[in-house]
Amino acid sequence: MIECVPNLSEGRDASAIEQIADVVRSSGCRVLDIHRDQDHHRSVLTIVGTRALIVRGVVSMVEAAIPLIDMRRHRGQHPRMGAVDVVPFVPIRENTLADCVAVAQEAGAAIGDQFEIPVFLYEAAASKPERRNLAAVRRGGLEALRERIGATSERPDYGPAHLHPTAGAVAVGARRFLVAYNVNLATDDLAIARAIASSIREADGGLPGVKALGIPLASRRLAQVSMNLTNIEATTIAEAFAHVSEEADRRGVRIAESEIVGLAPRAALRDATTEGLLLTRDLAEVVLEERIEAG
Repeated sequence: MIECVPNLSEGRDASAIEQIADVVRSSGCRVLDIHRDQDHHRSVLTIVGTRALIVRGVVSMVEAAIPLIDMRRHRGQHPRMGAVDVVPFVPIRENTLADCVAVAQEAGAAIGDQFEIPVFLYEAAASKPERRNLAAVRRGGLEALRERIGATSERPDYGPAHLHPTAGAVAVGARRFLVAYNVNLATDDLAIARAIASSIREADGGLPGVKALGIPLASRRLAQVSMNLTNIEATTIAEAFAHVSEEADRRGVRIAESEIVGLAPRAALRDATTEGLLLTRDLAEVVLEERIEAG
């Protein structure tokens, strides 16, 4: 069994996302979770299936998304470069990271060939060292990619060396577990969220395996510290929350709530409780292994 956690650049049209999810289900894959966010204007699906099914499901998902998500009209807080923005494959159970690299290559080639969408391989599947980091592949978003995609060094791994007119481009990769985790501050002061994000991100000397951004939640008049925890052995969700809470307290701001985007493996949830993290969903609902075992 392989997990796939595609990120779609649509977070406001619930009907469109459900149509796409239904196509994935029809392929034989299981859709374990759908997380939709209107401020990020982004949805995250959690899908599992055998190797053959997961490729079929992802290719079908891209086909379904093309007429439903138009990047010419997309505006959102999260960095993005395509309608189906990111497609990471994650090994679970008996599969290995090498298996997921092969799946990423197979799915990427099919997407590029069938739909003429440029595909960039990233993380463990990257064809170049500089493409291992998703942030480097996606730097500047769709607008910047449009300007540089024709350069020899920026040519995609599959598909044409130009953007799809409505679907943009897609990053397809293979990686270990990653947890997307957001902490919402009880303030709309974006400067505070950005300062906290800077203090905790690994690149600025903060917590190991933590990437973080400060993002405004206009619909709720809150500021968010949005994190990716890329090394859950080094920094768990509870540890990330504790550091954000400490930094917020230093600035006289309280935490409104926090949320796990999609599902999280048990290892990331060590010492975590629903109440302690002020979670928007009960912790029992977001444990990946339990959702898989539930059938």
